[in-house]
Amino acid sequence: MYGASSLKQADPLGGSTNGSDELLVYQAWKGSNKFFLQGRFIFGPDVRSLALTILLIVAPVAVFCVFVGRKLMDEYSDHHGILIVVVAVLFTCLVLVLLLLASGRDPGIIPRNAHPPEPEGYDVNAEGGQTPQLRLPRIKEVEVNGIPVKIKYCDTCMLYRPPRCSHCSICNNCVERFDHHCPWVGQCIGLRNYRFFFMFVSSTTLLCIYVFGFCWVYITRIMNSEETTIWKAMIKTPASIVLVIYTFISVWFVGGLTAFHLYLISTNQTTYENFRYRYDRRANPYNKGVAQNFKETFCTSVPPSKNNFRATILKEPVLPARSGGGGFVSPNMGKPVEDIEMGRKAVWGEVGPLGDHPDGQLSDNDGRNTKDSSVGGLSPEIRTTVDDGDRAGIHDRRSSWGRKSGNWEMSPEVLALASRMGEPNRMAGSSSGSLKAVRSTEAKL
Repeated sequence: MYGASSLKQADPLGGSTNGSDELLVYQAWKGSNKFFLQGRFIFGPDVRSLALTILLIVAPVAVFCVFVGRKLMDEYSDHHGILIVVVAVLFTCLVLVLLLLASGRDPGIIPRNAHPPEPEGYDVNAEGGQTPQLRLPRIKEVEVNGIPVKIKYCDTCMLYRPPRCSHCSICNNCVERFDHHCPWVGQCIGLRNYRFFFMFVSSTTLLCIYVFGFCWVYITRIMNSEETTIWKAMIKTPASIVLVIYTFISVWFVGGLTAFHLYLISTNQTTYENFRYRYDRRANPYNKGVAQNFKETFCTSVPPSKNNFRATILKEPVLPARSGGGGFVSPNMGKPVEDIEMGRKAVWGEVGPLGDHPDGQLSDNDGRNTKDSSVGGLSPEIRTTVDDGDRAGIHDRRSSWGRKSGNWEMSPEVLALASRMGEPNRMAGSSSGSLKAVRSTEAKL
């Protein structure tokens, strides 16, 4: 169902912009992601916020090692003082690695389709005399562990989202088991990086507690060695005061986030589902009990990515979509499309070149086909060819729509271009109408 073919770059004339017909998947990616090291790392569009997150972690640990850990090394004659600094540095490295695993990998992106899925039924509201139009249902219903679950059609990715999947409006991708988009990590949190995100948050909480605790140890040793009050001891080490305040505030944030996700894991919910009260009034089909829920999150293998970002694909021309009687109709064609789940703004669904005419025909206001209306319905390349002939002043003698050897016909260049753009039928109809009009004029003369 999903493959690299859905990511091939569109080139209407079949040409190559880079002098080559091959490119890598990440180079033709239609999402908003940022790629590094030739597609080996994938980040969200807000990857710059990752630098701020790293700074907020590394800076206080550096202050701790220089102004507190070094003093504790002098206080303890044995190796315990050195061990305090070593543990802080190793703990920080672990947090940064978990941060990279959560932010620099595919969170579970589902490749978008190049074409909509095959419609399953006809539109029963078609008027008499018109061919019924194929229409995709907006919502389908599947069964998960004996409980019906609704899945929705994604107009952007042109696929039915699997259960627990949602389209992230920031990254512009459908993500499996979508939890949320974290601006601090700069990436969506989904099926393939949720455990690393939780481990990052919980490890950061422990690091804050570690720094907070040893700052108080250092203040206490100053009190005991100098036999002074706690306030005077705190004045002697301003770095400890700053770190105590900083870690105290931080632990409420990351610690509260850790506790919240422990609750989500125990009930097998996502942040997205919890914020929408998805299972407040009905049973959760994914809840297997506390032990099994934790086992599913931490003790199962991470599923492989559905995307090979470094695979080679070919550029292919994309034919323009056509619409008419008996054709395909999107679930939201001709009406505002709003992503109910992500709260995206409504946009107008795209329609084909003939979408404004139910019977699939182009006509002027008075119902007569003219040269201008025919040219107006053509593709930009054909319209440019016709306009160039008019401006050159040779339209009456020989042009794309001129007279040649007593017959009204199109030039070979226009016919070849029209066949490539998938519009030979419409152009032939316009040419035939023009031919009849000319012959009628000649008969009157």
